Amino acid sequence: MSTAKRTPPRRPVRLSRRGLLTKQKMAVLAAGGAQGEAVWAELVRTMDEAYAELAQYEAALEEKNAELAESREFTLSVLASMSDVVAVCDNEGRVQEANRALGHLLGRKPRDLQGTPIMELFADEESQRRAHCLVAKGRPGIVQDCEVSLRARDGTPVPVTLNCTPRYSRAGKVLGLVVVGRPVGELRRTYRELAQAHAELKRTQTQLLQSEKLASLGRLVAGVAHELNNPISFVLGNVHVLEKYLKRVRAYLDALHTGAPEKKLAALRAELKIDHVMADLDSLLAGTVEGAERTRQIVDGLKRFAAPGREPEEAVDLTEVLRRAAHWVERGTGTKMRVEFDLPGELRAWGSASQLQQVAVNIVQNAVDATASAASPRLRVSGRVERGTVRVTFHDNGPGVPAEHLARVFDPFFTTKSVGKGTGLGLSISYGIAERHGGRLAAANHPDGGAVFTLTLPTGAAAGARPRKAASA
Repeated sequence: MSTAKRTPPRRPVRLSRRGLLTKQKMAVLAAGGAQGEAVWAELVRTMDEAYAELAQYEAALEEKNAELAESREFTLSVLASMSDVVAVCDNEGRVQEANRALGHLLGRKPRDLQGTPIMELFADEESQRRAHCLVAKGRPGIVQDCEVSLRARDGTPVPVTLNCTPRYSRAGKVLGLVVVGRPVGELRRTYRELAQAHAELKRTQTQLLQSEKLASLGRLVAGVAHELNNPISFVLGNVHVLEKYLKRVRAYLDALHTGAPEKKLAALRAELKIDHVMADLDSLLAGTVEGAERTRQIVDGLKRFAAPGREPEEAVDLTEVLRRAAHWVERGTGTKMRVEFDLPGELRAWGSASQLQQVAVNIVQNAVDATASAASPRLRVSGRVERGTVRVTFHDNGPGVPAEHLARVFDPFFTTKSVGKGTGLGLSISYGIAERHGGRLAAANHPDGGAVFTLTLPTGAAAGARPRKAASA
């Protein structure tokens, strides 16, 4: 009989199976002699083989038991390390395993929870009613975010959100369920912290936007002051003329009221040029009103441009906004840059006039800086309506944007200007304003040289047809 190693049998080997003690061999053993000794030797050798196989089977069994113990220890260590509460239940809803977090929450040891119906762990009838689907027979399924209350160790209810999934055997039979829960207080605290961080981020964004507005206003103040000086001087000159005219009219009226002779009144009328005064009053008053209205418009524009907070969205004439922005930058910087406009008489977009003006001011100011070293600095501003979208391009004749910087021109605080020449926020804020208006701001280099900034916005008609949230300042 061969003595080579074989796979350990499923059950211990019995001598009767091997046919070792047949009647014939028993007779040989009883007769003794040389044949009997050979039978005994064969019997001993076979017994040794059986014991060796039994030893192999026992070693394999011990190895499997060690693997099972290691797997169970790993599973229990994972359960113990989880911060969420975990309970493994059978089909009747009785707890088979519970982790340390659940025991700590309930004030009981995890092993003491074994065999406890999970329904007894809930703090009130409402929670039991909501969680009844967890142990309902014949209804295996996934339960997500079921908010219930567990009874804490001090008796107070602790709100938790439960998630439940069925547990299956290899044959697909439902063995029970796994319940995982997280205290809602922790979730609410996390949500509250996220909300606070979001609010702080919005406040910081608003402050950055306002700071950039004031920085732009500071750069433009000289030009704006000159812009205000013209209508104010015009109004002031008209007021002085009106003051002189008032003296003449008052002198003539005094003579008229004292009953001066007709001849003397006629001479006085001619001397004081009353007819000329009366003819000139309409134009003087109209000019004064026009100058005052122009001053009001400039001041109103400044207030809207610099004011913090939100401004209602409306249909804005971009043609007017773009021309005013370029005019302010030109006056404020004293640049020699020639701005060429290719704009329709009216170009309607939907949004905040002051914010869109800030975008235009930032882009024009950027073009002024980019063309500072050009012999004949030039900026071409073009605008069209294409397929329900307003498209405005700003093309300067500067050196363009270096290829390695194109992907970063809209990053906050990124600037290629020297220290003190820029904050690195202008284009970034302009990009954000364009996005909040449902549009886009893009940068590229023109094939003929120079940088091209393209601003796309919804048209006033298209955007006005549907309500949108006001753009955040």
